[in-house]
Amino acid sequence: MKKLRILVLMHSSLVPPDDPGGLSEQQVEELRTELDVISTLRAAGHEVRPLGILDSLSELRATVRDWQPQVCFNLLEEFAGVVAYDAHVVGLLELMRQHYTGCNPRGMMLSRDKVLSKQILAYHRIPTPLFTVFPRAAKLKVPRRLRYPLFVKSATEDASLGISKASLVDDEARLRERVQFIHDQTKSDALVEEYIEGRELYVGVLGNERLTTLPVWEFSFGSMAGDGLAFATRKAKWDRKYKARHGIGAAAAEDLPEGTAQRIAVAAKRIFRALYMTGYARMDFRMRPDGSLFVLEANCNPMIASKEDFARSAAAAGIAYPALLERIVTLGLNYRAQWRELDNP
Repeated sequence: MKKLRILVLMHSSLVPPDDPGGLSEQQVEELRTELDVISTLRAAGHEVRPLGILDSLSELRATVRDWQPQVCFNLLEEFAGVVAYDAHVVGLLELMRQHYTGCNPRGMMLSRDKVLSKQILAYHRIPTPLFTVFPRAAKLKVPRRLRYPLFVKSATEDASLGISKASLVDDEARLRERVQFIHDQTKSDALVEEYIEGRELYVGVLGNERLTTLPVWEFSFGSMAGDGLAFATRKAKWDRKYKARHGIGAAAAEDLPEGTAQRIAVAAKRIFRALYMTGYARMDFRMRPDGSLFVLEANCNPMIASKEDFARSAAAAGIAYPALLERIVTLGLNYRAQWRELDNP
């Protein structure tokens, strides 16, 4: 790949210093994705400029206008504290006719909205757990058709925000309590799903029109799996000491029934296309002991630190980390945004 001017977009609190040598171990971990992406792209010879964004787009507009990057590497996960608003930042890049990495605005909006995405997947007959929504503004009425145990989470937040052991409820009293907790703590509607017992499987997808799936990855619950009701809480995903204490981790899925990896790959591509996603994504599945598969979530622009699951699964497929970032950049440069169709009819 030729050497490029790459503007790396991130939250203003995650802009790493020029010399990270003075950072504590905890600070390095908090900035791991940003450090990995910036250092790897620079090592490949690209001219890289990080840009922190909080709640204003003035500096982004000025930098794109004055520096004229060939591509923006998008690491944003929110704007002005709202997860769903990062799609609007990407929308601005499209209005400016600026290339960027990762998912397009429509795919981001659809996949970020857990309720809408589940409705779309149901339309395409892609199995997903039965669900209902409890809006913040409405009186809490519990439908009789719900079957316990149930899983309660935010309808919009990601990164397991608001998910703990208390998220799994087995009666109406606990359901009401947890729904109210989600309303109060995340300021969002509550999504309540049928709990699917079984193995938790992830698969990465790369591409725009032509799609590639990465090896199936599995989240191992360690000692948490003892009661058979295990799921990825926020602590299980992000608390390193907690993970070490309980033997929690993720690795390539082993001993999958014959044909399961292929079924998961086909389903992941169907989900990617149904939600109009581009660039790269991670699909989360549950597989029951009988082999039936249910998609839990479609995650656009998943974490791509060198030691995170997406990069590790790419490495298992023979795609080293620098090559992975180069492929993501190439996909961004090649994405056929609508403005490109107008420029090249």
